[in-house]
Amino acid sequence: MKKNFFAKFAKAVANMHREQRGMTGLETAIILIAFVTVAAVFGYAVLSAGLFSAERGKETIYAGLQQAKANMEISGSVIIESNSSTTPYKAKTIKFTVRNAIAGTPIDMTAPENGTAWNLNRCVMSLTTDAEYYNNIDWDMAYVGQNDTDALLEAGEQMEITINLVNLNKAEGNTAHTALEAYSAQPEISTNDWFNIQVKPTQGSTMTIQRTLPAGLDLLMDMH
Repeated sequence: MKKNFFAKFAKAVANMHREQRGMTGLETAIILIAFVTVAAVFGYAVLSAGLFSAERGKETIYAGLQQAKANMEISGSVIIESNSSTTPYKAKTIKFTVRNAIAGTPIDMTAPENGTAWNLNRCVMSLTTDAEYYNNIDWDMAYVGQNDTDALLEAGEQMEITINLVNLNKAEGNTAHTALEAYSAQPEISTNDWFNIQVKPTQGSTMTIQRTLPAGLDLLMDMH
């Protein structure tokens, strides 16, 4: 009986391990290296994506700062000069002074050159009244205080902008022309009328100036 039992047990053990192979140390090492390689490649891809996103975010922040540093603001009041030849008085010129809102990027304030060339201005100004919209109008600038005589509005400099409503012209056209083209309808801004001026530089945000004239006009009005 014992002999048969041991024979059967040995046969059962042999059948249990038949057609089965063990895993060698070399195969284990290859699998481990494959896992490490895949993890390293995946980690590099994640790090690269993170660095790229951080770089793009930094560029966006710098671009925003550049735009903010190129903004301008009004320095002082908006001055209205009236035409005494009409009753009631009508606005003849609008004057205001601008400066850099933040000491930073210079702003090109080259004015339209009336009579010799067109499209010299890189800063576009428009005028809106209750009846008309005048885009890219003619305007003139003059320095106030210390400056370096160029057309760039830099930190510490101030410029006085003058818009002549009597001879309001378009600063747009063809360079073959020798004079600015006049608008067919001149703006008539009188008592209780409002106007809106947009100053649109090539860099930085648009500055908007909106005022409403009082019920009675003097020859010179400080619109604050």
